[in-house]
Amino acid sequence: MEEFESEDIFETEDQSPKTGSGVFRFLVDILETVLLSVILFLGINATTARVRVDGQSMIPTFDSGEFIIVSKLSYKFGEPELGDVVVFHLPRDPDQDYIKRVIGLPGDEVIIQDGVIFVNGQELSEAYVNASPTYSGRWEVPEDALFVLGDNRNNSSDSHSWGPVPMEYIVGKAVFVYWPITSMGVIDHPSVALAAP
Repeated sequence: MEEFESEDIFETEDQSPKTGSGVFRFLVDILETVLLSVILFLGINATTARVRVDGQSMIPTFDSGEFIIVSKLSYKFGEPELGDVVVFHLPRDPDQDYIKRVIGLPGDEVIIQDGVIFVNGQELSEAYVNASPTYSGRWEVPEDALFVLGDNRNNSSDSHSWGPVPMEYIVGKAVFVYWPITSMGVIDHPSVALAAP
């Protein structure tokens, strides 16, 4: 009986990469990256704003040209406090954004006389101001508004000129200076000390 040797014949697959599949994977990777970037961009814009300080009204706290990150969520989950630095749409021109410090909360009475600020009859002690105000006046803060002043009191367009800011115009709380690098850091919101009545 004759024996025959048989050889298994295997068809070898082309080991070279498939060009069509590589291009498809590359396009999918790009699409995923773009989609993730869009989601991150929308998420960041929904929770924060970036603003540039323009002018001298917040000296010595901020210099003109500094860039600041603003938290839009701060007042969604909490209430404004005296001393907070806030960014808001200017009531008489909502296309303009201003940055100022909260001096009066809803329902407060703010009186400025002889260079001293009184909130509900109590003197305000502020270490962050450039100079005491040279103007005077009395304001009742509506229940849905904030009374704001620039730290450079005598060189600031603020609530002493055009009144309280409605809460609906508040963009958020200033939280971080990110430019220039020499000014980079978390923004301090000191508790405003009220003297005993």
